[in-house]
Amino acid sequence: MSRSPPNAIQLRSVGSQSTMASLPQLSAVQNPSSHSWTSLCGSPPWGLSCLLALQHILVLASLLCASHLLLLQSLPAGGLSSSPAQLLASSLFSCGVSTALQTWMGSRLPLIQAPSLEFLIPGLVLTSQKLPLTTRTPGNSSLVLRLCGGPGCHGLELWNTSLREVSGAVVVSGLLQVTLGLFGGPGHLFPHCGPLVLAPSLIVAGLSAHREVALFCSAHWGLASLLILLMVVCSQHLGSRLLPPHPWRPASTSPTHTHIPVFRLLSVLIPVACVWIISALLGLSIIPRELSAEAPWFWLPHPAEWHWPLLTPRALAAGISMALAASTSSLGCYALCGQLLHLPSPPPHACSRGLSLEGLGSVLAGLLGSPMGTASSFPNVGTVSLLQAGSRRVAHLVGLLCVVLGLSPRLVQLLTTIPLPVLGGVLGVTQAVVLSTGFSSFHLADIDSGRNVFIVGFSIFMALLLPRWFREAPVLLSTGWSPLDVLLRSLLTEPIFLAGLLGFFLENTIPGTQLERGLGQGLPSSFTAQEVRMPQKSREKAAQEYELPFSIQNLCPCIPQPLRCLCPLPEDSGNEEGGPSEPGETADLLPGFGEQCPGSSREELRSQ
Repeated sequence: MSRSPPNAIQLRSVGSQSTMASLPQLSAVQNPSSHSWTSLCGSPPWGLSCLLALQHILVLASLLCASHLLLLQSLPAGGLSSSPAQLLASSLFSCGVSTALQTWMGSRLPLIQAPSLEFLIPGLVLTSQKLPLTTRTPGNSSLVLRLCGGPGCHGLELWNTSLREVSGAVVVSGLLQVTLGLFGGPGHLFPHCGPLVLAPSLIVAGLSAHREVALFCSAHWGLASLLILLMVVCSQHLGSRLLPPHPWRPASTSPTHTHIPVFRLLSVLIPVACVWIISALLGLSIIPRELSAEAPWFWLPHPAEWHWPLLTPRALAAGISMALAASTSSLGCYALCGQLLHLPSPPPHACSRGLSLEGLGSVLAGLLGSPMGTASSFPNVGTVSLLQAGSRRVAHLVGLLCVVLGLSPRLVQLLTTIPLPVLGGVLGVTQAVVLSTGFSSFHLADIDSGRNVFIVGFSIFMALLLPRWFREAPVLLSTGWSPLDVLLRSLLTEPIFLAGLLGFFLENTIPGTQLERGLGQGLPSSFTAQEVRMPQKSREKAAQEYELPFSIQNLCPCIPQPLRCLCPLPEDSGNEEGGPSEPGETADLLPGFGEQCPGSSREELRSQ
């Protein structure tokens, strides 16, 4: 639409009003469909927050079903002692707890925790070596391994042992992440990660799931294409069309003339609901065999429900790989989410706290018997970008819903009735948004520089080449020691870890100027060129969003000195003075809207 209503509702995430980077007001008015991200002021209404949380649950369900389905796909019938719905419920329960902790006292960003695919690859490597296998030699080629399912095969009970090993690896990875966070490891590394480290990682993160997306969409390309088409139309073509919240009421009887971009804010829920109903009418909603089983209505997750996690040298090796890959992915999510919300780069103390609490979530998941840990979800960050709405209130609601669903495996089983093409389509669109944000990060650096061109091209190509080569190699990598084999096979087939490692190494070893690398002149290296353009007052108040809640921050003086890295330094507190921001220092979520957000004290914001 060419013009916005005078009193359109503003949707913001919690925080102070002046934490947003200044955006050209003129361009926003001229182009209502331009991307203007959430400012941190107030929260969406409760009804809309519930709808936004439901959309994140749908995206989370896509990751949940995808990761568990791929892990259990080749499991022989009767080889699993627990119900698949209970595995999903335990994973969802730990994701809810981790999400609540992350937004309350972790990185403080509205990040959703999910069973990341970075845990899947080491899990598959770990289980593949314990399966009963037969060998077949076609001609003079190398040995080919096939799952043994005949009557002469034995040891199918090793599946349960392997899954216990995977749970043990998840516990190990969580403990390593907690240790890294408590001693400030992410805080020391993150300031050295500029745009040339972030951009390749985001691009590879967007591309790394294309095989899984294609696998799910191939179940019915018609439904998948319809879903993708509806998501594109709702979020892009109809994204700027504003509608009143109660269109059936006459305008004269409405107390205020508020309008909201319904199609954009519900660009996940509307397409999924439509395609889900169509597939049900056509009889295409079929629960995958691997996820179909009887499940109780109520179930309280607790450790040792089936068996305690199994800690072995192989599980330790897989856990190290999981920790490194999940940490790389999560740090990229922190930077991406802060960029979308127009916040400064996450400070060291926020990164350390966030990674520590993610580790606690993985420890909980492993103790509950889940084969998947928890990490910040790239598809959910892509959903924030797609909806242009991010709020701590929404993240808290997602955590609460996950905990409630985790107590009822029968309700979790409803998520498995979502057709696989719908899951694939949702993941495809959200991963594409993550991919596009990676490309958009290039403008912060001098992309015409030969140094930067080499770093970006080499990091992306090698991160995609090495995993494919190791998957299709005729002979598996073998050093003679099984734990080392698991570690190398896992790390060398993790695309995001390889992209982050190669980008970090080349960025910090090849000489280049600060301007060429996209880092702010005269500022710490964690400040990018985009942040340099933020007004000083706005940047200081935006940095306050990463601080601990006011009630917890008073406990920082009691924390031992080695763990002070979890607390903001006194100089990081920024401008303590409140008051309204200067004109032009904030930007609204919905472009062209001039309504100001009601002020709130810093203590009230910290308590949310």
